Amino acid sequence: MAPQDEAGTTAAVQQYLGELAGTRGDAPADSIIRALLARSVRRLQMLCSALLHQSYPRLTYPPLNCQADELLSAVVERLLKSLEKIQPATVRQFFALANQHIRWELNDLARRLDRNEPDVELLDSLAVAPSNSESGLSQNTRRMLKAIEDLPEIEREVFSLVRIQGMTHAEAAEITGVSLKTVQRRLNHAVLLLSEACADLQPDEKSSSEA
Repeated sequence: MAPQDEAGTTAAVQQYLGELAGTRGDAPADSIIRALLARSVRRLQMLCSALLHQSYPRLTYPPLNCQADELLSAVVERLLKSLEKIQPATVRQFFALANQHIRWELNDLARRLDRNEPDVELLDSLAVAPSNSESGLSQNTRRMLKAIEDLPEIEREVFSLVRIQGMTHAEAAEITGVSLKTVQRRLNHAVLLLSEACADLQPDEKSSSEA
């Protein structure tokens, strides 16, 4: 998406959120929600595609053969219901809500699959140690997911945008409303916290060098 289009989406989403805040549950809220989702659908599709292919690629293979458009449809349905009760005040809050529902939908799909398949690594800098069993690998991946969920909110948000969904630092800075340096600092802190939380999952460097 071109920077101009991205900025236009951000401004439009904020406008719809402002209109939604003034409805107080009246009938027009439904049309505003649908207009909001229609205006943000391109960015939502990008988020769905990035998270699906980078963090849950096994869902794209048989038997599910999940596609980004199918995921987007399910997430939009979730958001239609969620936005009737929750009204984000900012663009940042709106996409944080969308990210949450994307993860929930993907986790629901993943639970339907046989856990014998190897799971994807979520961290470029954190390698998962080979497991003695396929079920152990799944457990390690669940631990990493839990570690990500347990990150402080601001670090988790930046990590999700940049490392999981593949956004640039500039795009993450625009959505979160902070500087590029702040994005980098939060990302570095997130990776440090995750490395500490999952330190025992990293390969033993000494053992590897002796092998």
